[in-house]
Amino acid sequence: MAKRLLQWHPAFCAAMRIELEEEADKIRIEEEHLLGEKPMQIDLLIIKKDKAQKIKKNIGQIFRTYNILEYKAPDDYLSVNDFYKVYGYACFYQSQTDSAEAVDPAELTITFVCNHYPRRMLAHIKHVRGITTRLREPGIYDLTGDPIVMQLIVTKKLSKGNNFWLRSLRNDLRSEEEIRTIEEKYGKNRDKTPYQAVMDVIMRANDEKMEEKKMVPHEIWEKVVMEIGEEKMGQLAEKLIANGRISDVSKAAKDGDFRQKMYEEFGIERNT
Repeated sequence: MAKRLLQWHPAFCAAMRIELEEEADKIRIEEEHLLGEKPMQIDLLIIKKDKAQKIKKNIGQIFRTYNILEYKAPDDYLSVNDFYKVYGYACFYQSQTDSAEAVDPAELTITFVCNHYPRRMLAHIKHVRGITTRLREPGIYDLTGDPIVMQLIVTKKLSKGNNFWLRSLRNDLRSEEEIRTIEEKYGKNRDKTPYQAVMDVIMRANDEKMEEKKMVPHEIWEKVVMEIGEEKMGQLAEKLIANGRISDVSKAAKDGDFRQKMYEEFGIERNT
């Protein structure tokens, strides 16, 4: 059965909320911010509530008042065209106001986020636009030489200690230790929506490896199995009804015996 298309962008926005949760009172985050009436939209727009306040988090240290973020999924690449597209978005965002300079150009920043180091794009902007790349810390690069403040974030190179969830938003998880750490950290925050959104995509993108290690939080696996195995789930529910174990299909997912049979059917070991 073909895998459902992974929704990387909502997970990226959720990961950014996690990264900046300690400073959430300083900013307003707008996902897929529309630019005008036509279908042009910014992946993520972060607006500082108070211009004077500084963002301490490493990925937000360049932030000014209006901060435009472009995100590329793990299998995608940041191209030369992407650079000009997002640069154009920044200019368009500045211009879409009722009065001149309502958005101060000096208060704009651009952040490019991707999993692969974009050598061709960086070489182009250096040669054509005089923009140089300087490593600030693991995974974070300042792009200097342009009036608009810009940075590049390469997620797989980020620090585990400083940017755990953004770094983990990948489809190439391999080590058992890394997967176990993800599970442990998720377990402490499983009731929070951004963590659920990020974990859901991490799990789907690395399903074979995580199933092999039997480390996926059980409620996440339940959600997936409910989606991909609806027909089989219905068959199991009918058997339980026939045996008098449950009286209603709608109650099946809440029934312990049914859930256990579900795990056995799909070869999943439930974590406790």
